Amino acid sequence: MKKRIKILSIVAIIIPAFFIGCQEEDYNLGDLTTPTNLVINTEIVGQNSSNPNGDGSGNVNISATANDALAYKIAYKDVTDLSTANEFANMPKGLATKKFTSLGEHTYRITVIAYGKGGASTVATKDVTVVSNFNPEAYIVTALTNDSSKSWVVDKSVPGHFGVGPWNAGSYTPEWWSAAINEKVNCCNCFYTATFTFVKNTSSNTFSLNVATPDGAFTKTGSLASIPGIPGSGDEGCYNYGGGSSAFSFIPSSENPTNGSVVTTHTSIMLGGTTTFIGYGSLQKEFEILEINANYMYLRAQGTETGNAWYLKLKPAN
Repeated sequence: MKKRIKILSIVAIIIPAFFIGCQEEDYNLGDLTTPTNLVINTEIVGQNSSNPNGDGSGNVNISATANDALAYKIAYKDVTDLSTANEFANMPKGLATKKFTSLGEHTYRITVIAYGKGGASTVATKDVTVVSNFNPEAYIVTALTNDSSKSWVVDKSVPGHFGVGPWNAGSYTPEWWSAAINEKVNCCNCFYTATFTFVKNTSSNTFSLNVATPDGAFTKTGSLASIPGIPGSGDEGCYNYGGGSSAFSFIPSSENPTNGSVVTTHTSIMLGGTTTFIGYGSLQKEFEILEINANYMYLRAQGTETGNAWYLKLKPAN
């Protein structure tokens, strides 16, 4: 009985002390300060009286200033497709350089958000018209198309024929995951039987891609698929897809590596329409050519998942 009384006495002492120690505290997050006078300035590289929309490089230097701004974010959108969601990126010190790669003359809407104390923000937009001219090096065209027509397949016989890494200019390797030889044979052999035929139309100086998928298309499902007719849910795998054809163009790569040792041709394949893909049907339409010769092609593309870069190694079809 005495033991029981002692325990209850200790509890009686602890409980009041607990309530005394847990006194309510007042926290002050500080004033919310909304930035004012947000201004976007643009310098189209090579712009002059003879070239009002630039020198054809597509490069634009951008700066943003605002009173009481602590940080900035920026997004870009072609005015012909304003319905798409903005994808904002950090804008360190209010400075950015953007390479617009759509060939010809296009108008883009630049959107900047300035953030002040407490996360208060101000938004501004500015339209800029830029011209982009680009001619790929002849060896790239020859290697890809044989100056007429040439078919390619994913090369299952080499390690790293498929891989994933971060999408940024500082990383050009599949550092998150890299496929082993024959990695997808058992689950998704359609990955290796699909053929991608690149055609050079000499008379019109245009290019097209024909995709044949005898065993289906290797892709993800739902909103992550970038080709039509794919189910709304299901695992990554082979799905019915009747193949397709579309035009494509060569453009300067939209990403500029910050690491000088990165191997890249600085040239991308930009697919037109929505019915074609290369290798994996859950990627954006720009495929940067890292390396290419008559027997080998190494591509890097942005995944439909934000922040992912996917890597593909292909060889000529037999």
